[in-house]
Amino acid sequence: MPKIPFFDIIRGERRAGVHYARPLEDEGASAPRRRLVIVGNPNVGKSVIFNRLTGRYVTVSNYPGTTVEIARGRAQIGDTAFEVVDTPGMYSLRPLSEEERVGRTILLNEHADVVLHVVDAKNLDRMLPFTFQLIEAGFRLVLVVNMLDEAERLGISLDLTRLARELEIPVVGTVALTGRGIDRLKEVLYEYARAGA
Repeated sequence: MPKIPFFDIIRGERRAGVHYARPLEDEGASAPRRRLVIVGNPNVGKSVIFNRLTGRYVTVSNYPGTTVEIARGRAQIGDTAFEVVDTPGMYSLRPLSEEERVGRTILLNEHADVVLHVVDAKNLDRMLPFTFQLIEAGFRLVLVVNMLDEAERLGISLDLTRLARELEIPVVGTVALTGRGIDRLKEVLYEYARAGA
């Protein structure tokens, strides 16, 4: 498990987005070739990121045998089509609730080409243990550090470049509500999907 000096990472780095990912244009687009699963604690902005990636191509249904709703959508990023799955909020791979059991089942039973772990920038140290679990479980992971604006208002800045180096996974900073960092996230997903093809 990576050992990260949190207070060294809380310093400051911001990355500009690159505008070359595009939304899926119409229902006739090719079937998804990759599956992207979004995970994270409740109230970290997972659904906003899901909506930013999928736009209007969304279905919501109960997971079989449960009352837990799962949102699925499609996104076209570069020349790669994705099915995007927004899992219920979860804190770890050790489920304590029906929602967490469904989230873990999706992760373990539905092949995810990429897993997005969305975390709250204000509470990074509390959320990274779940990141470590996902890394140890062998998922192809991208860490999305969301709510950077709220962290900045509190005087917190994060060295995301160093965090990516320490974790040895891509790390992207976002403010999902305004769209900041979403183009960079799409760029990372495009590059990651091509590298894993």
